[in-house]
Amino acid sequence: MKLNYKIIFHFFGLLCLFNGGFMLLSTIISLIYKDGVTLELLIAGLLVLVLGGALMFFTKEHKKELNKRDGYIVVAFGWIVMALSGTLPYVITGAIPDFTNAFFETMSGYTTTGASILNDIEAIPKGVLFWRSMTHWIGGMGIIVLAIAILPLLGIGGMQLFAAEAPGPNADKLHPRITDTAKRLWLIYFGYTAAETILLQVAGMSFFDAINHSLCTLSTGGFSTKNASVAYWNGQPVIQYIIIVFMFLAGTNFVLSYFAFKGKIQKAIFDEEFKLYFKFIALFTLIAAFIIYFRADFSISSIDHPMVFGKAEASFRHALFQVIAIITTTGFVTADYTLWTPFLVVFFFGLMFLGGSAGSTSGGVKVVRHMIMIKNSFLEFKRALHPNAILPVRYNKKAVSGDIVFNILGFFILYMLAFIVGALVFSMMQIDFESAVGLSASSLGNVGPALGNFGPVNNYAELPALGKWWASFLMLIGRLELFTVLILLTPFFWRNR
Repeated sequence: MKLNYKIIFHFFGLLCLFNGGFMLLSTIISLIYKDGVTLELLIAGLLVLVLGGALMFFTKEHKKELNKRDGYIVVAFGWIVMALSGTLPYVITGAIPDFTNAFFETMSGYTTTGASILNDIEAIPKGVLFWRSMTHWIGGMGIIVLAIAILPLLGIGGMQLFAAEAPGPNADKLHPRITDTAKRLWLIYFGYTAAETILLQVAGMSFFDAINHSLCTLSTGGFSTKNASVAYWNGQPVIQYIIIVFMFLAGTNFVLSYFAFKGKIQKAIFDEEFKLYFKFIALFTLIAAFIIYFRADFSISSIDHPMVFGKAEASFRHALFQVIAIITTTGFVTADYTLWTPFLVVFFFGLMFLGGSAGSTSGGVKVVRHMIMIKNSFLEFKRALHPNAILPVRYNKKAVSGDIVFNILGFFILYMLAFIVGALVFSMMQIDFESAVGLSASSLGNVGPALGNFGPVNNYAELPALGKWWASFLMLIGRLELFTVLILLTPFFWRNR
C-alpha cells in the first residue's frame, strides 16, 4: 500500500488556502482598527495563499484515493504545515520576531492549549491578536473536519481523515455522509460563537474583546486580549458567568447539541457521558468553593476587586469558573489558584487529566474514557468471582466491544507514559519538579496554565527554547490523541505493504 504523495501535498495546499484566507480576515480587522500592521498581515496572507495555490496546481493530477495511511499523514503533518505557515503574521509584523517563540504561540493556538510567551498582550496590534484568537477557532473543531466539508468538490471521500482526526470512542454520526456531519458541526460551532459574542457585548465587553473571547471559549483555547485574562472582568460577574456557560457547552459533545436543537433533548440529557461530565463539575465546584470560602485568603489571591458581591458568591463563581476552565482545558483564569491552599493546587493539577466530553473541542483524556475504565475495573471484581460469566462494559445501555475497551486502556497507559517522559525531559532542562510535572500535564492535556513558575498568572516566556519545542510536540500529540502522531514514529507504518 504505497503512499499517495500527490494527494497528500494537494491537501496541504488546501490547508494553506484556508490559513491564508483567515489571515486576510485578520487584515480586515487590522484595517478597521488602524493598528499599523495591515500591510504586513496582507503580505503574510498572500504568501500563504500563493504557497497553497502552487501546491494544489502542481499536484492537480493525482489519484483521488485516500487510504488510512494517507489520512494519518495528512492529519499529523497538516497541523505542522498550518503551524509553520501560521507563524508568518507574528514574524512579519514583528509582534513575535523569534521563530521559536512564534512557532510555540502558533502551535499553542491551533492545538487550543492557550499557553503564551507574550509578556504584554495588550501592546500587540489588534490584527495580530485577532489572528492569534483565530488559530484557536480554526483548531478547535479541527482543521481537517473543516476541510472535509469541501472535499467532495475535489472528488475525494473524507472518512479516512475523520477517523484520524477524531479517534476517540464516540462514533456517533449526525448524518450518514461525513461531509454533512462536518457542515452541521461547524454550523453549531459558528452559532455558539456568534451567540457568545453578542451576549458578552451586551454584558459590557467591547466588540473586539467579545469576539476574541468567544473564538477562544468555543475552541476551549484560553488566549485572552488582556494580560490578566478573564480576571480583568472580576468586577463584572455577568461576563464571567456567560463565559462559564459557553465553556460548559464547548466541553460537551457537539452531537448532543445537535440532538437538542432537533428537539431530542432527552437523548442529550440522559447521555451517560454528559451526566457524568455534569456531576464531575458540580462535585468539584462544591469542593473548591467550600475550601475557597473557609480557607483561601481573598486579600492574598486578589480574587475580586472590589469585593462587592459577597464572599459566598465570589467563592462559588471562581470555583466554578476554574473547575470548568481546567476540565474543559480552556485555560482562562480569574485568579491565581496556586495561592488557594496546597490542597487546591494538587486538586486542580488532577483535573488536568480529566478532559471534557468526546466529540467536544476540549483536550485531555475525556470523560467517556474515564467512565469506561471505571466500569471495566468494577467488572473485574465480578469476573474474579464468576470467571465464566460474560460481563460486557455497557455505555448508554449498549455493550462496548472488547476492542474499544482495550483501545481505551492502551490510550490511558500511553497517555500516562507520555506525561512521565514529558516531565522527565523538562526536568533535564533544570526545571524544578513542580514546574516540570505541571508543564507536561498542561501541554499534553492542552490546558494552558500549569504549576510553579508557569502557573496561571505567569506565561511560558522563560521556558528554554528546547523546552518550547518539546512542549509544542506534547501539545500536538495531545491534541491529536497520541495514536495519530505516534503511529508515524513506528517503522511498520512506513513499510509498503
